[in-house]
Amino acid sequence: MPEVVTRFAPSPTGALHLGNARTALFSWLLARRHGGRFVLRIEDTDAERSRAEHTTALIEDLRWLGLGWDEGPDIGGPAAPYRQSERRAQYDAGFTELERRGLVYPCYCTALELDISRKAQLAAGRPPRYAGTCRDLDSAGRAARAARSIDGPTLRFRVGTGARIEFTDLVHGPQSFARDDIGDFIIRRADGSAAFFFCNALDDAAMGVTHVLRGEDHLTNTPRQLLLLEALGRPAPQYGHVALLVGSDGAPLSKRAGARSVRELREQGWLPQALNNHLFRLGHSSPLQGLLDLPTLAAGFDIHHLGRAPARFDDAQLSMWQKEAVQHLDADTAQRWISPALPSGTDAATAAAFTTAVRANVLLPTDAALWAGVVFGEPAPLDAAGEAIVAEAGPAFFAAAATAAAAAPQDWQALTAAIKAATGRKGPALFKPLRLALTGLDHGPELAPLLRLMPPATIQHRLSRFATPARPH
Repeated sequence: MPEVVTRFAPSPTGALHLGNARTALFSWLLARRHGGRFVLRIEDTDAERSRAEHTTALIEDLRWLGLGWDEGPDIGGPAAPYRQSERRAQYDAGFTELERRGLVYPCYCTALELDISRKAQLAAGRPPRYAGTCRDLDSAGRAARAARSIDGPTLRFRVGTGARIEFTDLVHGPQSFARDDIGDFIIRRADGSAAFFFCNALDDAAMGVTHVLRGEDHLTNTPRQLLLLEALGRPAPQYGHVALLVGSDGAPLSKRAGARSVRELREQGWLPQALNNHLFRLGHSSPLQGLLDLPTLAAGFDIHHLGRAPARFDDAQLSMWQKEAVQHLDADTAQRWISPALPSGTDAATAAAFTTAVRANVLLPTDAALWAGVVFGEPAPLDAAGEAIVAEAGPAFFAAAATAAAAAPQDWQALTAAIKAATGRKGPALFKPLRLALTGLDHGPELAPLLRLMPPATIQHRLSRFATPARPH
């Protein structure tokens, strides 16, 4: 089998959204599954919207996900450069080749003319396509059109007539497009820069890309790119158009207002293992179970298992994978992940003990911050249900608890045994009021390791504060 080469080619016009992250993951997995190469290319020909800081952020987010590349803007490669803004010479050479062969022509149509033509075609029930106004101009006609043009001409590719454009999509199967429905399209803008159709196809050929996975919203771009590659005598990759990733409302995540980016999830403390495992199963069926590392995901990735229906991003499923990922962290990594929630100056031994105590109850570092406040600060205020449970236990119960805490404050077994002996309470009647008095909450991590982190005076104070009968209001 020839070497499999895939690529991820983001535009640095904003943050990396989850749909693009899944495309990058699938492309990386396909290359690694077959021992091939993965290429990162930055498509920054949109000078007005592209930003260097977005490129930096994209690279950082991909590295955080663990998706390293074999060729790219930061490490180079045989097809360098890997930023489209630096590949103008390659595109100009392609334009010249097409001009020499008479396969392109200058177009002087204004935006207003094109808009009027488009609306007329739609009103007539026809698909909008270029009407060919400038296709067959003679030199005099071209000069006349040029004289009226404010901007320079664009360059259009002659689609022509003939056989339908057919290819087999890796996800959607056989595809067929009529040339008449495409129309001559722009490959060079009026400012001289290459249009997406052109530079994207040319770069894939130059970089030896064999398989292109991208969103299904690009499916109608493919016939244009196949025509260009055929005209230039360049090899065409196999295309697979992946179903879009949507939110709970069915809208594409990339277009939803307020949709979270990879950077936002990362800053909130979500783990890359959780995100990779969730994305792997969105639009890709697999019998693999449990939290898996990237090499295992790659071994189990099957391009034939990519679905055609939109894949719904599910926050509950992401949370499930996050819980598993937290439990799979080694001790040092878990401690580093949780440490920002701890008071400054916390020693390593205390940080390690706290991490062990709370990690089963932590989804994000903000959850750890809650328990750090409980252990090292003040307990949460009781809600109405908690106040009722504490009141039912009564001052005598807490007086006995405070007495027991004076003898063995940090020994949970000894403490509860003494309180049980003194009050006769057991089970929930014993443990619920104790938990509420010590933490302010009726749920949470096991109390035994939490007690070992609290100063004895703090434990005794939290119990004794309920040993005095409440004054009537």
